[in-house]
Amino acid sequence: MTIFASLSGVSVGVLAQAAPALDTINPIGILEDASKNVPGFEGGLSSALNIVLLLTVLTVAPSILILCTCFTRMVVVLGLLRQSLGTQSLPPSQVIVGLSVLLTAVAMGPTFTRMWDEGLGPYARGEQKDQMVAWEGAKKPLREFMIAQIEATGNVPTVMMMLEHRGIDTSEPENLTWERDVDLLTLIPSFVISELKTSFLIGFRVYLPFLVIDMVISSLLVSMGMMMLPPVLVSLPFKLLLFVLVDGWTLVVGALLTGVMAPIGGT
Repeated sequence: MTIFASLSGVSVGVLAQAAPALDTINPIGILEDASKNVPGFEGGLSSALNIVLLLTVLTVAPSILILCTCFTRMVVVLGLLRQSLGTQSLPPSQVIVGLSVLLTAVAMGPTFTRMWDEGLGPYARGEQKDQMVAWEGAKKPLREFMIAQIEATGNVPTVMMMLEHRGIDTSEPENLTWERDVDLLTLIPSFVISELKTSFLIGFRVYLPFLVIDMVISSLLVSMGMMMLPPVLVSLPFKLLLFVLVDGWTLVVGALLTGVMAPIGGT
């Protein structure tokens, strides 16, 4: 009991000595120190609040960035390809998502480079201090990319639908311009809907040959009186063989990368 009592006394003493040090930590001061190292922030409470706002935006940025890129098209098409093969959980979802991220990085490489060179790069290097200028410079290439995909897939009516719901007169479409009338709040959901429509059309084309194989195998099994044998057990090897013989992964990935249109600019 004496040993435990002495150890308890030592631990209490250590905590008592550490308590004043913990009390002296000032969160606002930490934010002010961090704001001094960020370009465009001169210190002070407002800058500390800007740091909090910046951290909040960074937590939401990945999900928003996914919706503003061709990631939606990649992951939906690859997911439909897995279902059409009938392999259930193969390839795993982690592999499909990882491949979709890498394909998105390849397809979006020029756009990301422009976003860095025209907006984020000068701001990170301290060459210009205005956050809004950096935002405008980084936003323009991404807008041009999304507009190029919408126009290439013929989904401009989706943008008109979003404009109508926002109370903008679309009776004379020739008088509307991308730069003046279509902001990000209208462009991003229109782009996501356009990508979903495009990905399902591509998925249907991928699904069709495997559907034909399933129907042929099912008809053969019924004609042979083997109705108790699941058609999937027989059709799966043939679908895998066909997919490997035509080098299916290269064809699908190549079609996805080719279908991503390069922005023209000047929108």
